[in-house]
Amino acid sequence: MKFCLHFANTAYPAPADAKRLAIAAESAGFESVMATEHVVIPTNYLSKYPYSESGRMSSTMASPRPDPLAWLTHVGALTSRLRLITGVLVLPQRNPLVLAKHVATIDHLTGGRLELGIGVGWLREEFEALGIPFARRGARTNEYIEAMRTLWDRDDASFDGEFVSFKGVSCNPKPTHGRVPIVVGGNSKAALRRAARYGDGYFPATGAAAFDVNEAIQALHAEARDAGRDPGAIEIMTGCPDALPGSGKDPLAAVAARAAAGVHRIVLPLAAFEADLEGMLSDFGERVIAPFNR
Repeated sequence: MKFCLHFANTAYPAPADAKRLAIAAESAGFESVMATEHVVIPTNYLSKYPYSESGRMSSTMASPRPDPLAWLTHVGALTSRLRLITGVLVLPQRNPLVLAKHVATIDHLTGGRLELGIGVGWLREEFEALGIPFARRGARTNEYIEAMRTLWDRDDASFDGEFVSFKGVSCNPKPTHGRVPIVVGGNSKAALRRAARYGDGYFPATGAAAFDVNEAIQALHAEARDAGRDPGAIEIMTGCPDALPGSGKDPLAAVAARAAAGVHRIVLPLAAFEADLEGMLSDFGERVIAPFNR
């Protein structure tokens, strides 16, 4: 079982604090850190945030939210094993050719440690501020994935789609292992289908609504088989509230239950460890991570 720390760039946005977190996480045995994204947050947005009961994000307008790729590059230079995940980058807001180069370069510089967690976005007002259509962002996302993989797969590449088109171009360096893994985030049916068709990984967030992780995994596997893919080729990552410090539950039993359901990576919010970062991460590593990695 792999263990990841989420909201890393917003919890520790400053350079020295990011370094402190990265070194402590890697030393404790965490396999990865995850960084979130919003380019801008409109002051009076009406869009409903899907991951809280209030429909609003918990952070304030002034809360630092470093660009995830820049923050992860900084952390990648300070570590040697820690994997670096965007969780999630809003793909339809990006130029796919520029992003393919940016992502492949980071992956190249960090020895193949980057994973591109992507989502379609929910904040209409952010899209409007960026001058990017909110409508059909799902179809745009699917095409961008295909276009980026085309650039990573070969030189003299061509692609002709509805949203992006290029002919006879090369984008180098290539990712260290041929392509950057793409993790599809979201708990909607569309996200699940996208993960089944395109994803190297799937990250269903629980959100405000009732959400059954076991049911989602079963549905993902069925969709993958329908798409002609091996369900085992899609890595599942999800939260595990009962494993958190202070939950009052048995963390080993909670993680074992997730493993039995088919989860490969446990994602834990950093807020649960901030009372004593180094001490609590080290303790979790000894009591929970180590038993699953002996």
